[in-house]
Amino acid sequence: MSKKVAVLAVNPVNGAGLFQYLEAFFENGISYKTFAVAETTQIKTNSGISLQTDDVVANLKGLENEYDALVFACGDAMPKFSENAGKQFNQDMLTVIKSFDDSGKILVGHCAAALLFDNLGIGKGKKVALHPFIKSVVKGCVGTDEQSVVEGNIYTAQTESSIPSLLPDLLKALK
Repeated sequence: MSKKVAVLAVNPVNGAGLFQYLEAFFENGISYKTFAVAETTQIKTNSGISLQTDDVVANLKGLENEYDALVFACGDAMPKFSENAGKQFNQDMLTVIKSFDDSGKILVGHCAAALLFDNLGIGKGKKVALHPFIKSVVKGCVGTDEQSVVEGNIYTAQTESSIPSLLPDLLKALK
């Protein structure tokens, strides 16, 4: 039996990255549910396409045990996070990510995901793939120039263009 995945989609989300994960899960029979890191389920992609997620991140809190993995679908994550840092949906997102890690569940992300993991103290000393522009700001994780890295429960890709190099290992872990 395949595992169940919670997918966090920031607003705006990088559609190219999000859709790669969702398509891979769909094509491989892996159950998933999308959660907007926003106040409503209506979000947009970086290019302005409107999307409807299944739920909002606030409603994932306390249900982490129903899922085996968490995907952080990046977008304009860091600029929007700093702009909305005090908003409840961002605090909920951080709580959920930390809870998944505390339970030893699979954490997946690309671009700035490793920076969020690093800021939460997740993956200290572990290698991660992350966007080249933010490599110098991670402190606890070990930023690499690799396209993708799997270390323990953390699965990271450098950018949305690198997700295909991560998917075979991720799909194997989720089946």
